[in-house]
Amino acid sequence: MKTWVCGLLLLGLMMFLPVDMAIAASKPDLENRVVIYSTHPEKMLAVIADGFTEKTGVKVDFINLKGELADRVRAEKKNPQADIMYGGPSSLYIHMAREDIFKKTVTTWGPELNPAYKDMNDRWYGVMLTPVVIFYNHQLLSAEEAPKSWADLIDPKYRDNIISRNYVSSSQRASVCGLLDYYSQVATFEDGVEYLEKLDANTKNYYGSGSLHFQAIGKKEAAISYGVLSAIIDNQVKNAMPLKIVDAEEGAIILTDAVAVIKNGPHPKAAAAFLEYAGSAEVQVLLANLFNRMPTLERVLNQCPGWMQTPVKMMPVNWENISLHELEWLNMWDTQIRNAGRDV
Repeated sequence: MKTWVCGLLLLGLMMFLPVDMAIAASKPDLENRVVIYSTHPEKMLAVIADGFTEKTGVKVDFINLKGELADRVRAEKKNPQADIMYGGPSSLYIHMAREDIFKKTVTTWGPELNPAYKDMNDRWYGVMLTPVVIFYNHQLLSAEEAPKSWADLIDPKYRDNIISRNYVSSSQRASVCGLLDYYSQVATFEDGVEYLEKLDANTKNYYGSGSLHFQAIGKKEAAISYGVLSAIIDNQVKNAMPLKIVDAEEGAIILTDAVAVIKNGPHPKAAAAFLEYAGSAEVQVLLANLFNRMPTLERVLNQCPGWMQTPVKMMPVNWENISLHELEWLNMWDTQIRNAGRDV
């Protein structure tokens, strides 16, 4: 009984410790290595890895898997080779949590999160918000000519004047599912499928990389696209691209980008410490200012770039419903709707 009570008291104390103290409390017991499967850019992963190693002495090995992330983690379920899955939308984590792939891991900052940004059983946490918005090249279209809504994107007048990412992009996959779910809610599932068919008909090309995607808009190969808000702002600021963001009537498709500890991973203590670090206020502020990643901890927004402090209207999307149908919907989009002949 005493052991049980002491354990509860220690857990309660840990929840109120700053991240440095929380990690330091477990530091003597950490393994010397942690393995991370991720979809995030390597420059960003390097910053996070260096910071974690500096605090703990634990070496971070990260493998960037892009569109293969979930498949790799699932394939290794019986003999996990990685400790952390880092990146991808909440719908994917909801689905994989039901498959018993993630380990319940309590963090000090988890209780602060909006319930929509985490698993109620502490198996995954949202650590970044990723709004997907419509944008256009304002040298090709005036504000009057540009689309005002997601519904406008299927107007025949925009045929061959829209480009987007292909199946490899996790934000593209989540956007397709979000749009199908939304139009299924406001009308019927059949109407949602018809929307995607008409959007495909208006799409000139699907790009396999983000850089090629934005270069095509910058080179005026098409005027209109949709993508991650932070990437649009990066290209506006760093590459001086003439991009204009649309405040769509339906709202932005806002993805919750998550992280989780993989169950039965090879370095469980180091994995728990990495999770504590990755979602901490310190790291969320760091990523917001270095890489334009919007935090899920609301209390740190005043330390982030100004655009993050402007509220973004959210499209009402049911990510729980998407998690139930995601694989089926994506297969339909990729094999029956999308014209793969337009892949670049």
